[in-house]
Amino acid sequence: MPPRVEVRKTYKMYVGGEFVRSESGRSFTAGEDVNVPRGSRKDLRDAIKAARGAFGGWSRRTAMNRGQVLYRAAEMLDGRRSQFVELLGGGRGARREVERAIEAWVWYAGWTDKLAQVSGTVNPVAGPYFNFTLPEPTGVVGLVAPDRPEVLGLVQRLAPALCGGNTVVAIASESRPLAALTLAEVLATSDFPAGVVNVLSGRREELLPWLAGHMDVNAIDAAGCTEEELAAVEKAAADNVKRVVRLSSRDLMSPYAVTALMEMKTVWHPIGV
Repeated sequence: MPPRVEVRKTYKMYVGGEFVRSESGRSFTAGEDVNVPRGSRKDLRDAIKAARGAFGGWSRRTAMNRGQVLYRAAEMLDGRRSQFVELLGGGRGARREVERAIEAWVWYAGWTDKLAQVSGTVNPVAGPYFNFTLPEPTGVVGLVAPDRPEVLGLVQRLAPALCGGNTVVAIASESRPLAALTLAEVLATSDFPAGVVNVLSGRREELLPWLAGHMDVNAIDAAGCTEEELAAVEKAAADNVKRVVRLSSRDLMSPYAVTALMEMKTVWHPIGV
């Protein structure tokens, strides 16, 4: 028999619940001569449109149901543990990173139905009213993935945004995009509705200005931005009143990582009505 021909993997972006190539047909090289789609401004607009369309349904789901979906993501990542360990280069460090990424999905899955009790409050007022403050999702969150850790760094930013009921447009690490694009395959089989999570690859210098300036993006997690990029993002965001968040390592794996991407809504209700 002739030797088996190795079929190399084709990496694609994940937009609106589908795996797509860049509309421009462009690609760039990552890793060991692996071609990765080079997303364009049009691809970014498509992803934001998909995220906005999915926001209403995802944010209105019960907290328990969102927790079930996040837990499903942990199950699917656990099922592909060996693939991700190999993708990260193998060894104890890679195994530990994947384990911590699985734990992050489980941890935030447990927080979905506790946010209102922990972050919300009943405010004392001088009048015949109840006054409640409750957390609500902010909307579409743009996420700039950090270069390292490749899997854990992205999961620790994705999970809190999704836990709070937001939808996400994530720009994968420019230098190490393969883990993010492979993680998109996990998300595609984790019961997330189409458009809730969108993962793009490409040059940050091309995509980031449009993400920061787009009027339908409500917040940006600038985890992977350099100081120069962060300053440019904050300037663009100030023009359209967009929140910019960059959490420190001590803020990760905490309720603050969730509420940092949420709004606090105060409701008045007459007593006895």
